Amino acid sequence: MTWRNGLFVNWPVDPDALRPHVPDELTLETRDGEAWVSVLPFVLTNAGIRGTPPALRTAVAELNVRTYVRYRGDPALFFFSIDVGTPLVAGVVGRTTRLPVFHAHMRVGATEESVAFSSVRSQLAAGARPQFERTTAARFSASYRPEGDVFEPKPGSLAHWLVERRRFYAPEAGGVLAGEIAHDPWPLQPAHVTIEENTMLEANGLPEPTGEPVAYYCEELPMTGSIPRRLRDR
Repeated sequence: MTWRNGLFVNWPVDPDALRPHVPDELTLETRDGEAWVSVLPFVLTNAGIRGTPPALRTAVAELNVRTYVRYRGDPALFFFSIDVGTPLVAGVVGRTTRLPVFHAHMRVGATEESVAFSSVRSQLAAGARPQFERTTAARFSASYRPEGDVFEPKPGSLAHWLVERRRFYAPEAGGVLAGEIAHDPWPLQPAHVTIEENTMLEANGLPEPTGEPVAYYCEELPMTGSIPRRLRDR
């Protein structure tokens, strides 16, 4: 699959307020005393199982809400929600990954100058965990554009800490599932973002940010992903 027209918008949050929303099996990771929550709107193109012909591949818009964790010392991502713009894909991803996947009505418009992205969650997809349903409507609407040169995040920088994660965890039945993502380093640009509406944190029951967002844009990056596997006890 290929990531296109994507945005990382990241907010610092109080780790004590966020900790109850992360499963006990995982350690909430902080940087300089702050936990971070990220909202990522993007489009996946050429998505499909490795080796399948182009006719069986698809493009889908996606919106993720995530934070940063460790398990057995290994850094990774934890997803609070994954909204997908195609109901069939949402159902398949929810059943095969055990992640909290929802179907949402999405619109994406991209020009040479900017991207407009909107999402309104419609229903809980098959395979998602019911406890993630909230009374607050999950909505996101923003326009964004790159500003500045492309750069690869340097190890030790905040940008590297926020984006260079190649694993995600999903606790299940007293254990932990782990999925892998493989790709080259992120070719990032600073981003200018105008958020018209964002209830994604509230809809996931998450605390309010404690500071201003940090945003990055990525135009394109090919990647592969694995179906999560259950980690064995050591």
